Amino acid sequence: MSTDLLGNPVTAAGGQASVDALDGFVEGFIASESRAADILAAADDPTPLVQACIAAVHMFAESAGAPAAARPFIERALAGAAGVTSREQQFIQAVAAWVDGDLPRATALHEAQAREHPRDLASLKLGQYHLFNRGDAPGMLRIALAAVPAAADVPYLHGMLAFAWEQCHALEQAEAAARRAIAMRRKEPWAHHALAHVMLTQGRLHEGHAFLAEVSETWTGLNSFMVTHNWWHQALFALELDRIDEVLALHDERIWGVAKDYTQDQINAVSLLARLELAGADVGDRWQDLAPYLARRTADQVLPFLDMQYLLGLARAGRPEADVLLRNIESRATRAGPHEDAWREVCVPASRGLLAWARGDHAQALRELGQALPRMLETGGSHAQRDLFSQLHLDAMVRSGHLQGAQNLLQPQLRAQPESRRLRRQAAGLYAALGLGAATAEFL
Repeated sequence: MSTDLLGNPVTAAGGQASVDALDGFVEGFIASESRAADILAAADDPTPLVQACIAAVHMFAESAGAPAAARPFIERALAGAAGVTSREQQFIQAVAAWVDGDLPRATALHEAQAREHPRDLASLKLGQYHLFNRGDAPGMLRIALAAVPAAADVPYLHGMLAFAWEQCHALEQAEAAARRAIAMRRKEPWAHHALAHVMLTQGRLHEGHAFLAEVSETWTGLNSFMVTHNWWHQALFALELDRIDEVLALHDERIWGVAKDYTQDQINAVSLLARLELAGADVGDRWQDLAPYLARRTADQVLPFLDMQYLLGLARAGRPEADVLLRNIESRATRAGPHEDAWREVCVPASRGLLAWARGDHAQALRELGQALPRMLETGGSHAQRDLFSQLHLDAMVRSGHLQGAQNLLQPQLRAQPESRRLRRQAAGLYAALGLGAATAEFL
């Protein structure tokens, strides 16, 4: 029997061509490279695992039409599953559950795979993706740790560990894992990403900016999400350092425009433009450039974390589709299943708050976002990504006159981020409004 590049046995109905297609997908996927999608060219390959991988690539479109696009391939995989190994069967079943919308089952199967076949790192990364989207950072860590005894020689596993540690707030362990991955392979963009999270959280802004600038030369051949998202992290460092011109240039040249029709590129742009406005920058007509792509998303309702940002972008562009999307979110919430409380209890109030903020109703924005924020984790996204909602909530608090509450939130942030010129400037304005400008000048 053939094996893939990680040593996992493969039932390759198409011979070496099947193995090559699977190797390209596996390594491309765990390395965040665009070549993972090359497996789409193997649509006629009779190998069930190849068909399941093609279905997974279609599902990563994160759109309402993705399951329909994926279904013919996963049905072919299921039809041939009786003749493949238990590892391959479990992967096929996990992808089938994803296509069917049964994410708890998909996640459970990927967790079992990590225990039983710990060198199946494509399965592990896919399991982390599902866990991340429901805010289960401990699960992300648990599934990665299961693979360590058998796969510690693979640098990409340490990158997966690093991000899981970071999302669990274990920053020292995250940095150690990220640096181990990078020592094994300098071109490890997921480890770069995890280390950027650590440095941002710890307020190491100048160091983080310099680090990403240094390793950015390795960001070649990556999928659009990975390359634009790492540049998005670089933009966050620049924004905290009040380098507005640099942030605008990164938006225009590195973040927006690589794959304008892709979900993750769209929310990178939405998030960065909103943060720029919160920092007092004029973003010109950039919302209008983004809005036509967001307008196609009004009926998606795949992940609440995505829909909330589509809504914000449409509202800031002044598009009526924002109201359509809010109604669709509310309708989706009424159909939420037993494991989908986030749609009803978090996404709906948050979306109403985001729409209110975008339209200048800061009192309503404060009420609705305040209700949603304690459970925002359940909608997915990373700490750094969800910080946008906290920034909007704080802005709504200031603009609606709740200055004491705003000070109570802002000052701890400033103490944790002493290098942040953005926060220092924001705090100076707040203290002036509180009549404490002269008294606070010495520590701002």
